[in-house]
Amino acid sequence: MSKVIHSVEVLFIDGTDVPVEHKSGDHFVVLRDALDPGGDALYFSADEWEAFILGAKDGEFDEIEI
Repeated sequence: MSKVIHSVEVLFIDGTDVPVEHKSGDHFVVLRDALDPGGDALYFSADEWEAFILGAKDGEFDEIEI
């Protein structure tokens, strides 16, 4: 079971700072646990971030069980 994160930090970073080898682009959005900044992080390209936001606005994640 995944741990529940109660404090999320959103970062907007330059594409050259992305440590994920298969990701490329000019800018990325990073989501991570604000209380554990050295822990796991999710990296979103501009298109992925837009799809995530549109999905959230459309209620796509409303019924997810943790």
